[in-house]
Amino acid sequence: MEGWFYITGALLVVSGVQKLADPNPTAGALRAARLPHRTMAVVALAAAELIVGVANLLASSRPLAFAQAGLYAAFAAFVVYALTRRIPIASCGCFGKPDTPPTVLHLVINLAAVVVATVAALNGFVDLGTVVSSQPLAGVPYLGFLAVGTYCLYLLFGQLPLLRVRH
Repeated sequence: MEGWFYITGALLVVSGVQKLADPNPTAGALRAARLPHRTMAVVALAAAELIVGVANLLASSRPLAFAQAGLYAAFAAFVVYALTRRIPIASCGCFGKPDTPPTVLHLVINLAAVVVATVAALNGFVDLGTVVSSQPLAGVPYLGFLAVGTYCLYLLFGQLPLLRVRH
């Protein structure tokens, strides 16, 4: 379960960095949903994602694990809001890309991330450095697993919905 916790934490880092680089798609999604959408609000959200994601990769902290669960719960709530109200959003703003609409798949992944982070917070977890140091080959294969897992989730969020939209 820790591997999935680190993967979803790393995904927060990717998402936060991309929102910082281009907050406009996220601001547009929030504006379409009639939620606070100022650029500074998006930058604050991106910074929170980045801080929580990095902190959870570097240290084992139950409050930070709950913060990670909270971020994913908020994302899930936004997706539910957008889908149930049939808000015409071209992009959910997840990764600062203008072409990824919110889907049920977004909701499922966000809810799974909530469960993973909540379980980590309730049961405790070992920091990534300790896990890596206990792995064979200096943890390189384990870090590779985390990188591939993070990239796969990124593709599920950002690319798979586009295939459905195009066809």
